[in-house]
Amino acid sequence: MKNIEKIIIELSKCYDGEKGSLDYTTPFELLVAVMLSAQCTDARVNIVTKELFKIANTPEAFSKMKVSEIEKLISSISFFRNKAKHIREASVQIMNNFNGVVPETMEELTTLSGIGRKSANVIMLEAFNNCQGIAVDTHALRISNKLGLSKNTDASKVEQDLLRKIPKKYWRVMNHLFVYYGRAICDARKPKCNECVINTYCKEYKKRTKN
Repeated sequence: MKNIEKIIIELSKCYDGEKGSLDYTTPFELLVAVMLSAQCTDARVNIVTKELFKIANTPEAFSKMKVSEIEKLISSISFFRNKAKHIREASVQIMNNFNGVVPETMEELTTLSGIGRKSANVIMLEAFNNCQGIAVDTHALRISNKLGLSKNTDASKVEQDLLRKIPKKYWRVMNHLFVYYGRAICDARKPKCNECVINTYCKEYKKRTKN
């Protein structure tokens, strides 16, 4: 896409694109935080993990807990029952299959319970400084569709479209730019189209202003 670099430059002016918003001190803490962040705000996750990690913050500790114990600690998080189950199962897998250490490859990370490619992308980038792709959450998917970067609705297919169209040197920054812009400007319910610095590339905006 000929305009992709122009879009990235404009978005980068609004945000430095260097840091995620989840609080963590170890790769495993990030893994847990990423699990909890699905369909939940990072702000809420950070409130919960601040207390959670005082009680348990290693795969060994979580593997020894009952799912019901974890549920109580994360009960204010959306879908906490499923997430508690995934946290414990992934902890057991890390202990049994990876000697208690969070694996550092995309292939191994995605074998863990509750970790799909989007989550693995975040962990690879943030915990191991190894950008392997572009994490496609609801924000990335929505903005990609609006900009015509992808016509797909499946996250894995959207990512492949993005990887083909966006130069690799920009993959790292795009992991943060989509999330930031989706939260700050291109909100799903009330997009701030008039404040958008890339609205001239947006199919929905063009359609709306023509009518």
